[in-house]
Amino acid sequence: MSCLYKRNNSPYYWWSAYYLGKRFKKSTKMSLHRLAKKVQAIWDLKLLENDLAFLGIEKYSNAECMKITDLVTDFLKLRERKSENAYITAKGVTKRFQKYLINKNVVSVQEITLNILNGYVDWLKVSTKTIKNHFIVIRIMLQYAVKSGYIEKNYAKDVTLPTIKHNDLHRNLNDDDLKAIFNNADKWDLYYHFLYYTGLRAGDVALLKFSDINRNKKAITTFIRKSDRTHEFPISDILLNLLPEILDDTPIFPNLYHEDARKVNDKITNPRKHMQKSLKDAGLKKATLHSFRTTFNNRLRDLGLQIEDRQILLAQSASETTKIYTHPNFELAKQYVNKIPEIMGL
Repeated sequence: MSCLYKRNNSPYYWWSAYYLGKRFKKSTKMSLHRLAKKVQAIWDLKLLENDLAFLGIEKYSNAECMKITDLVTDFLKLRERKSENAYITAKGVTKRFQKYLINKNVVSVQEITLNILNGYVDWLKVSTKTIKNHFIVIRIMLQYAVKSGYIEKNYAKDVTLPTIKHNDLHRNLNDDDLKAIFNNADKWDLYYHFLYYTGLRAGDVALLKFSDINRNKKAITTFIRKSDRTHEFPISDILLNLLPEILDDTPIFPNLYHEDARKVNDKITNPRKHMQKSLKDAGLKKATLHSFRTTFNNRLRDLGLQIEDRQILLAQSASETTKIYTHPNFELAKQYVNKIPEIMGL
C-alpha cells in the first residue's frame, strides 16, 4: 500500500502512498527505520479506514470517492436505455471487471490506472477478440466517468491490447468439406442446405418461417438482423423441393428458433459443433457456419455474377427508402442461384 524512502535534503524517512487516484507523501519525522516503520503501519491503517486527518484532509467529496460499484450501477442504467443487448453485454463485462478489481483491492474509480487496466488484459483468460470487446465496454464506461467529473482521464484509451491474429476459420468449403459435412448432417441436413444455397447468416436462417417462402415467386422474404431491414432473396429449386408445403408461421427450424436473438446465437452452437466434428473426423481443417456464406459468395463469383449483385444477395447493401428490399436483378440472381453446383458424391 505504501513505501518508505529517504530524501537527500532530509534526515527523516518519508512515507508515500497511492490512494483513490492520488499520490500522498509525508515525512514520518523519524530518522530510525524501525520507528518510521511503526509510523507507516499506523498511517496505512488510517488509509484503510478512510481517515485522512493525518494528511490534513477530513474526507473526500462524493465525486472524489466514487465507488466502482456505484459507477457500474449508473453505467448499466444507461446501457439498458440504449438496448437490451447493450445492457446484457455491459453487465457481463462489468461483472468480470469488478472481480478483477476486487482481487487488486481497487474500490474507487480513481484507483483505475493504466497499470491496473493493462493487468486486466493479462488476467482475462479469453480470446484476443473477446479482450478487445471487453475494453470497448470499459472504455465507454470510463469515458462516462470522465464526463461525469469522477476522473480526469480515461486510461482505457491507452491500454496495449494484444494483436488479433486473423485465422481462416470462415474459409471456403471445397467438395471434400461439403461431402464430409452432408454425409454426416443427420438432423441438420436441411439447415446446412439452406446455408449453402442462400448464403444467409446462420442466425437469420434459424429464424426463417414457412410463411417467409413464396413458392410462386420462388423467393424468401425475411428480416435480416445485420442490416435491420427486410430483404427478398431468390430461393433455389433444390431448396423448394426439400421443403414441405406448409403455409403458416411455423418455424422451419423449430429446434433453433427463438424470439430472443441472443438465445438463437446459443442454439446454433449445436449445428456448428456438429459440422466441426464431421470435418475433424474426416481429417479436414476447421471451419464455421459462416464458411457456407463464404462458399456461396465464391461459387457465385466463379459463375460470373458481379460483385454488386453478390453483395445484395448477401444482404450487405440495402435501400434506406423501401420497406422490403428486393434485388433489382431478381430474375438474373435467381438464375445464378440455381446454377450453384450441387453437393457432389451424395
